[in-house]
Amino acid sequence: MKVVLFCGGLGTRLREHADTVPKSLVNIGSRPIIWHLMRYYAHFGHTDFVLCLGYRGDLIREYFLNYNEALTNDFTLSAGGRKVELHGSDLDDWRITFVDTGLHSNIGQRLLRVRKYLEGEAQFLANYTDGLSALPLDRQLGEFQAGDAVASFASVRSSQSFHAVRSDADGRVSSIGPLASEQLWINGGYFVFRNRIFDYINEGDELVEQPFARLIAERKLHTYRWQGFWQCMDTFKDKISFDRMDALGNCPWKVWKPAADAAAATAAGAATGR
Repeated sequence: MKVVLFCGGLGTRLREHADTVPKSLVNIGSRPIIWHLMRYYAHFGHTDFVLCLGYRGDLIREYFLNYNEALTNDFTLSAGGRKVELHGSDLDDWRITFVDTGLHSNIGQRLLRVRKYLEGEAQFLANYTDGLSALPLDRQLGEFQAGDAVASFASVRSSQSFHAVRSDADGRVSSIGPLASEQLWINGGYFVFRNRIFDYINEGDELVEQPFARLIAERKLHTYRWQGFWQCMDTFKDKISFDRMDALGNCPWKVWKPAADAAAATAAGAATGR
């Protein structure tokens, strides 16, 4: 199943990095966030990627054209540094299609512009490239394929430290508390689409607005509720949070790690709440 990744945004709230590189290439540890996301999909057997490029798409192309396997795999160096023997590989079986989808295109238009690369795909996956999760993709796919929805996405609980406020029309506050304590779910990405999604997108449409509204009217939109680990990298503070997790080896999104490591890392947030 092909995986469409939206990686063309400007990343204006991550200016410490996004002024020079696209948000998708901001590193977590030694690899950019887009690599972590692609490695997640590869773990579930989905290794055919379509990258929707925009802002500094040239840097994303260069990153993969000059990809260095030795940065994340064991290797033996010999012959005075002239010979590198890799003991593993990340992307030997990956297939990556790079598509310029415009500098200022919205998500709906980026999806329309890669439609020709999805011909013959009855279903496909799609995602933003600024969020990571330990979401059990196989379970989400199972639910989706068992129903008749045209689209599915992950709904997650926000971990951001805003305060949710309830008040009456006169401004009298009845409650205030952490957003995460409220019964609120947000769109976390991790989309699954049938190819019929293109029947619901018109020129100019933003994906989660007009097309999803049409699907809701026909009861064809599904969500997979996930209460386990999900986190986006929207600001520099989020980037630091990811770096700290990586430094501590507490990376719940690395579902490809050995089972014992993954279990330890996800113990705090693996329940689905079903």
